[in-house]
Amino acid sequence: MLAAARALAGNSPALNRLAALRGKDMSEAKIRREDIAAERRRPLQTTEAIIYGIGLAISCLISYWLITGILAHIYSISRDDDLLGGMWAVAATVFVYRYSYGESVHAALSRMAATSLSFVLCLAYLLIFPFQPWGMATLIGIGAVAMTLIGRSDETVTTGITTAVVMVVAALSPHNAWRQPLLRMLDTAVGVGVGVASARISLSATHRYHRAAPSPANTL
Repeated sequence: MLAAARALAGNSPALNRLAALRGKDMSEAKIRREDIAAERRRPLQTTEAIIYGIGLAISCLISYWLITGILAHIYSISRDDDLLGGMWAVAATVFVYRYSYGESVHAALSRMAATSLSFVLCLAYLLIFPFQPWGMATLIGIGAVAMTLIGRSDETVTTGITTAVVMVVAALSPHNAWRQPLLRMLDTAVGVGVGVASARISLSATHRYHRAAPSPANTL
């Protein structure tokens, strides 16, 4: 019976056309995936690279200025802590400022997820205990396990780095060390916000450049 069904299918024009269409759709889908991959591998043009570099530089400057020049006047522990906050905001901006808005949003969600978990762990610890190397190591381990269990194992590295920085800074400023997670969370949020907004603006500028630039077909 199975052989008869296969023979019938092979002799049916409708089924043959359906199989041909399905094969064509699969081929077109494969071509689209290859085009997307090729576009991602395509070297940036000089103008795009310049726009990206300028946008990143301005974004980092804005993040640093917001933390050290604006927020520091509202609440400041020390000048050194203000500078650390500016550096942390700049690091967050660099992390999320990508070549497309979608990549920037994905990086922002990744960064905030890692920072949020680190914030909770460090704050809970520093409200009860002073800094200890074993405490820092324990928090890093807990963060790695938690991120893996919730299906975000890619963020374990960022979570561990954030936890280590917050804990060591708390050791350098032991007075009211519990404030460090709060401040670093704020620094990260500012840097991430600036990075995502700047990536959107930079992408719009790049698109306007492509629309204004003449295509090779029009120059012939």
